[in-house]
Amino acid sequence: MVAKLLNGKQLAEKIRNDLAEKAASLSARVGRPPGLAAILVGEDSASQLYVSKKHQACQEAGFHSELIQLSASISQDEILKKVRDLNRAATIDGILVQLPLPKGMDENAVLETVAPEKDVDGFHPQNLGKLMAGQAGFVAATPKGVMRLLQEYGVKIAGKHVVIVGRSTIVGKPLALLMLQADATVTVCHSKTKNLKEFTKQADILVAAVGKAGLITADHVKDGAVVVDVGTSRVGTKLKGDVDFDSVKQTASWITPVPGGVGPMTIAMLLENTFDAYVTKNKL
Repeated sequence: MVAKLLNGKQLAEKIRNDLAEKAASLSARVGRPPGLAAILVGEDSASQLYVSKKHQACQEAGFHSELIQLSASISQDEILKKVRDLNRAATIDGILVQLPLPKGMDENAVLETVAPEKDVDGFHPQNLGKLMAGQAGFVAATPKGVMRLLQEYGVKIAGKHVVIVGRSTIVGKPLALLMLQADATVTVCHSKTKNLKEFTKQADILVAAVGKAGLITADHVKDGAVVVDVGTSRVGTKLKGDVDFDSVKQTASWITPVPGGVGPMTIAMLLENTFDAYVTKNKL
């Protein structure tokens, strides 16, 4: 058995095209397109690449996009002022602060300054709290993208055992909540988990979200499991996932590639969140 691909690139393109059509239709009524602002502090190469892809995706969808690049030497107070300015900006519906921030900065303080109604990354405590309570709010783009990808390919979640490797607030924790809401039984593993394979081998759906290249190999995976690779690491000139794709594809039933799996879905969901903020703000 060779696993079938969960093609995030293909699905993301469809979602972005749909958003472009909707944005074009509504822009004439509102007098402006949806607007997204990205704040990038410092010169981290991976962050620069991610933000440039988001900026390009916005432009291709007909969204207004602002890329705000700030020096790593900028003070935290200056960053907070910039965020507050964007909170008040009439042309901006969504704000994202690219993480990680330079050492010494309080990421929580910066993220909490973003207006919840413009928090299209879903990192504000108010939106995280709504997710915990099962209420409507912005959901972090990567977990949302994982759920959409599984839904699109007809992967059933209810009653399944989902094992998530990684407990970050950006991916692992919100994804666990989304899976619970979808009636899965959820196990979350992390760096302190002993005998990782004992847990991952039980998974009907295995999600790797650590950022450690090749962590998950074929002997971690149950025959026929669905494997979702969220992690990305730069190994030489190549982008690698947390999953050893070549070995695991011989065991899994479905698998996401890296690149071309979850990454494009993250950007598509970010645009969708921005569009939803635009619709809500303008009462459309």
